[in-house]
Amino acid sequence: MIDSQRVVAMIPARGGSKTVPGKNLRDLNGKPLIAWTIELALSLEEVDRVIVSTDSDEIAAVARQYGAEAVPRPPELATDTALVLDAVRDLAQRLHQEGEGAAYALLLEPTAPLRRGIDVQSCLQRLHQDGLDSVATFKPADLNPHRAWRIREGMPETFVEGSVPWLPRQQLPEAFQLSGEVYAFRLDTLATATLGMLFGRTGAVVVDGKASLDIDNEQDFLIAEFITRESQNEQISA
Repeated sequence: MIDSQRVVAMIPARGGSKTVPGKNLRDLNGKPLIAWTIELALSLEEVDRVIVSTDSDEIAAVARQYGAEAVPRPPELATDTALVLDAVRDLAQRLHQEGEGAAYALLLEPTAPLRRGIDVQSCLQRLHQDGLDSVATFKPADLNPHRAWRIREGMPETFVEGSVPWLPRQQLPEAFQLSGEVYAFRLDTLATATLGMLFGRTGAVVVDGKASLDIDNEQDFLIAEFITRESQNEQISA
């Protein structure tokens, strides 16, 4: 809770994955990928419930094994083209129907196992203290848009009209991108969301990007394995 306001952590985890088969249940240094997100959410004193929305009985069983609740997700909300927002709306509607009175919710995708608890808490604090509708974590952009190009009929032109991509990095305007680690939002204003998880009065929590890995392919998984293994080794030797 935050000042008597309940918080629900939502973890969407579908069974199908073409780039990394069985991704959400794949072992990541001793436990399934999804377990990293469940355990972090359960460790936060602000979080009252941790719920996994899934179309997979196997994922649901593992979620319960690690201490989360699990609710079924309709098949049409678990396709490659389905929006995460739709799965969040479905779960929010279920919570409303059962009488859950939480004011705030978190969207924590299992593909970001390196996220830090302090960044989750910072998003919740901004949401609550600043009276916002939604907050997300942002990191410095991997490519500043002033250095991006488009190709038209074989001819390059700057993506941002009038930009000078040759300028030193320090002279370019600051640019950020969503890091994908944390989305925090008010449940009573979720209906105003259209395509994504930033809606209404929005806020940003800027992170350094070191924990911003979003596992989308085999290379990402190898990077996650290396980082988590090194972190575990550091904890053992400390």
